[in-house]
Amino acid sequence: MAYSDHALQLHHDSNFALHAFARKVAHKKSPGLIWVIFLLESIDMTDAPKRDERILGHQGYGLIQVVHGDGKGKTTSCLGTAIRCAGAGKRVAIVYFDKGGGHYSERIILDSIPNITYWVTGRDRIDPVTGRFDFSITDVDRAEASRGLACARQALAGAFDLVVLDEINSTTQLGMLAEEDVLRVLAEKSPQTEVTLSGRNPPQSFLDAAHLISRVSNERHYFYSGVRAREGIDF
Repeated sequence: MAYSDHALQLHHDSNFALHAFARKVAHKKSPGLIWVIFLLESIDMTDAPKRDERILGHQGYGLIQVVHGDGKGKTTSCLGTAIRCAGAGKRVAIVYFDKGGGHYSERIILDSIPNITYWVTGRDRIDPVTGRFDFSITDVDRAEASRGLACARQALAGAFDLVVLDEINSTTQLGMLAEEDVLRVLAEKSPQTEVTLSGRNPPQSFLDAAHLISRVSNERHYFYSGVRAREGIDF
């Protein structure tokens, strides 16, 4: 068990014990004890992570993860997991949705890792002359997204231990993919294959299907101070 797992269990067990103690001494009338009881009863146990009854007893790969939020680091997190997994000798696949073009420096490293395979789908949205980002959604975008989903279905059939579907959340939210089509692919995946869905604004159904949800929050970003995206840090 990882240190973080021990900490979560301790958090839950300690709060439970404190509540039990508060109830046990509730009949005491001492002002000091009343104050202690008030403090103990104010402890909120609702923030403790809930157990997922669907996977009690499950061990090994095969779960669904979602990494989302408005902060920087979603793809970076997924890449770290992919490299760690590859380092453990596992087979890893990455499907890039809506990330066409050669602007992504990590792919140079991915090319050198023999047990990582990746597919790139989507238009190159950055204008080579102006550098501006094209936010429009076209038929080409929808066709590329469908191609990416076909790659995902292939990758999830069992040949890989971990599959990262990068930016599939936002691709679906923006209407380039049908939500039900993505859910169908997830439902049909190999039970031994772990899958991570990344990107902003996942549909609620993706969150409902997930066994792990991590939110990356934007508490501060240098972009808003005029710092442009930097090669090697941001792309």
